[in-house]
Amino acid sequence: MTGFPAGAHRGGMTAIPDTALRLRDLRKEYRMGKQTVTALDGVTLDLPRGSFTAVMGPSGSGKSTLLHCAAGLDRPDSGTVELAGTPLGGLSERALTKLRRGRAGFVFQAFNLLPSLTAAQNVSLPLRLARRRPALAQVARALAAVGLAERARHRPAELSGGQQQRVAVARALVTSPDVLFADEPTGALDTKSSHQVMGLLRQLVDEHGQTVVMVTHDPVVAAWADRVVFLRDGRLAGQLDRPTPETVANRLAHLEDA
Repeated sequence: MTGFPAGAHRGGMTAIPDTALRLRDLRKEYRMGKQTVTALDGVTLDLPRGSFTAVMGPSGSGKSTLLHCAAGLDRPDSGTVELAGTPLGGLSERALTKLRRGRAGFVFQAFNLLPSLTAAQNVSLPLRLARRRPALAQVARALAAVGLAERARHRPAELSGGQQQRVAVARALVTSPDVLFADEPTGALDTKSSHQVMGLLRQLVDEHGQTVVMVTHDPVVAAWADRVVFLRDGRLAGQLDRPTPETVANRLAHLEDA
């Protein structure tokens, strides 16, 4: 597996912060009819570089909102987000889009591959959107990193669900992001494919120092992480280090009963 050192696209001698993602007192509310729903209520969290963090909690706890604010897909009402030392709050929409394209990678439950494009063409999309000419070697390296070097010319319909999600991971990796954000990355996969994708993410962290933050509802999936952070009603409700499926399930059960 070919390495993708996080932040490699910047080069030079600039010091890379030890904290890949820093969240401070994040608050976010949404209007639903005449009601105001508090999605995040003062969340403070640090993600060390080269770590794998899972975010869990009951339905409506704020998991996806946290991920979207952390990734710059949504803006908190108050609080600060720093991605690899860069504060997101003061950036214009254009600057924020540019930063996301170069320094954040995204993997979602729906693979979001374009059916008319080959695996290689799908992987190259983030580079094209950033108006960077995709190097064939760069795209090939991304596909090799997820074990699909021989499937570069295959279209999504010719790939299994697990293979499509691995293409999506390669697409997320091609810009050498500081943080890879994953929202229910195994939600559409069978058990075998889920195991393969999670093993891949674990390998990226262990062997290549990639930082991963993942939202999931599955204790088995969460147990692949170094740490599980729990949310309840938009607030941090504890964490588990070195999680197992059993310890995660027990903690979730207590949160839902509280």
